[in-house]
Amino acid sequence: MNKRVVVLGAGYGGLVAALKLAKETSAGSVDITLVNKYDYHQLVTQLYEPAAAAKRDTEVRIPLKKLLAGKPIRFVEDVVTKIDPKEKVVTLEGGELSYDYLVVALGSETEYFGIPGMKEYGMTLKSVDEARLIRTHIERCFAEYPLDPRPELLTFVVGGAGLTGIELVGEIADWLPRLCEESNIPREQVTLYNVEAMPSILPGFEPDLVAKAEEVLKAKGVIFKVGSPIVQVEPGVVHLKDGEVIQSRTIIWTGGVRGNQIVVEAGFETEPRGRAKVNEYLQAVGYDDVYMAGDCCFVLNEQGRPYPPTAQLAIQMGNSVAHNLAADLQGRPKTPFVPKILGTVASLGGRDAVGKVGNNYKASGRVAYFIKDLSQIRYLAKIGALMK
Repeated sequence: MNKRVVVLGAGYGGLVAALKLAKETSAGSVDITLVNKYDYHQLVTQLYEPAAAAKRDTEVRIPLKKLLAGKPIRFVEDVVTKIDPKEKVVTLEGGELSYDYLVVALGSETEYFGIPGMKEYGMTLKSVDEARLIRTHIERCFAEYPLDPRPELLTFVVGGAGLTGIELVGEIADWLPRLCEESNIPREQVTLYNVEAMPSILPGFEPDLVAKAEEVLKAKGVIFKVGSPIVQVEPGVVHLKDGEVIQSRTIIWTGGVRGNQIVVEAGFETEPRGRAKVNEYLQAVGYDDVYMAGDCCFVLNEQGRPYPPTAQLAIQMGNSVAHNLAADLQGRPKTPFVPKILGTVASLGGRDAVGKVGNNYKASGRVAYFIKDLSQIRYLAKIGALMK
């Protein structure tokens, strides 16, 4: 009887794991089932573009039917509600799946850090649907303003100045002049804030790259509030720790992530922010038949600190999980997972960016943007989506 492998989540880690496992196992030797709540794969790292009308929604979602065509992978469009690793059963909204091996790649949830009102009144950017909501909300604010000229309608706050927050605020800054022209509103009547609790934007980036990013974004009209975290959100009001109050109808929160609650409730060993602990082969602690990939688990670097939850790490995890799972099925030795961080590039809107590739090469402007674009093309080629 074929071994049953169930992969939960068709994000970067889960999709890569399923596709690679199908390649590394012989036809008819394993039954692979991929479960995802949407019938498409989302390019989550690009969501800031449709959120600010720089791309269409269809450009950041790829139908799974096309990606899986001709592959020995069964796709189930459903929502995971429970994992029982002792009984080897996954409960979905529409039924149950039993497995011999499980790959959990359910991604992360938003971390609100206990900020009162943030979950209730802030928007997040973790899906194509949320990107569409942000875009239409901003457009509605501009549509309402000529009829009801309240400053809070044209005051926009992005909370968090990590990679997602900076890329989003950069794209919104580029979009604002067009919105102003269409609505016949002077640009100086629009205010765009980026609020960060840490002393600097882009934590983890080197100081010269941070300075360049600040220079570019400030020239586009972005107002930075660093070192003064958001402490409360009310309808139309954002409170900062330094006592400043920002009147705004728009708060977009990009300030942090935590592990998927389903992983916590399943009883897997997790760290304080709910991400699953794994061994060197990316197996859940205590469960040799359960592999983890992507943001729902964490791996420590040589300094004993968790690697940041990025797409490149999730993709590498997906590759490693598939390789080791195939080794299990075929009775071969497994290979420890050793991340290779290739660098990080942050888009600043338009065709501008800053970043570092490898250990030493720094880039900014169009060169950095080209590097970021190239990495996206490489990924699309990897999953067979370039010609789809």
